[in-house]
Amino acid sequence: MGLLEGKNIVVTGVLTDASLAFAVARTAQEQGATVALTGAGRGLSLTERTARRLPKPAPVLELDVTRPEHGAAVTEWLRTEWGTVDGALHSIGFAPPACLGGDFMGAEWSDVSVAVEISAYSLKTLAQIVLPLMTGPTGGAIVGLDFDARVAWPAYDWMGVAKAALESTARYLARDLGPRGVRVNLVAAGPIRTMAAKSIAGFSTFEEGWPERAPLGWNSRDSDPVARACVALLSDWFPATTAEIVHVDGGYHAMGV
Repeated sequence: MGLLEGKNIVVTGVLTDASLAFAVARTAQEQGATVALTGAGRGLSLTERTARRLPKPAPVLELDVTRPEHGAAVTEWLRTEWGTVDGALHSIGFAPPACLGGDFMGAEWSDVSVAVEISAYSLKTLAQIVLPLMTGPTGGAIVGLDFDARVAWPAYDWMGVAKAALESTARYLARDLGPRGVRVNLVAAGPIRTMAAKSIAGFSTFEEGWPERAPLGWNSRDSDPVARACVALLSDWFPATTAEIVHVDGGYHAMGV
């Protein structure tokens, strides 16, 4: 019997089969879950194409987190088709080019606000979508993908600020949703060669020193450790864990020079 046997899990952020979210969706299915994916805009067709590579069929729902009517439609579909939702993965992030690449002072608020809304506020948006349906005996679990925001990273700039906002949002959601039995946690992953990561100027800087500094080593092409951590947090095996950031980075975060 799998960790997610009989559970309904919503997975956002699948674009290609290199996406961390794809690895989570695949592992969730392997562990017994029924999975639905979401996609948005021009990426929706990519999500639909990639969904066919999962072990089992998965519906793809349109969800642009900046459009409230999309959220309402997703909630209604989930209510009609599933009735309940047990877990959701937040893997949504975007920053305009001006917010990345090393010119921190050059970004305008019009760009920064987009990064914060899509990358951080959207965690609250996702919670609003699934919360009415998290009515099972064990409540529910919301897990978000993070990149450790405690330090300033080369080239990451305002996306790092957005990730710090994501971390804070997760804590406040954990506070407010805990009485309803809903857990909110983040997984801070080491650098993985996803489409989004490769679009960040200077991404190779993250990769180069990571395997040597991480006590367990690190393979930026292997998303399985991150997926397993997310699935574990979506399961019933962490019933008293919320507002936590679980590092899946080979131990890099805890090392000095």
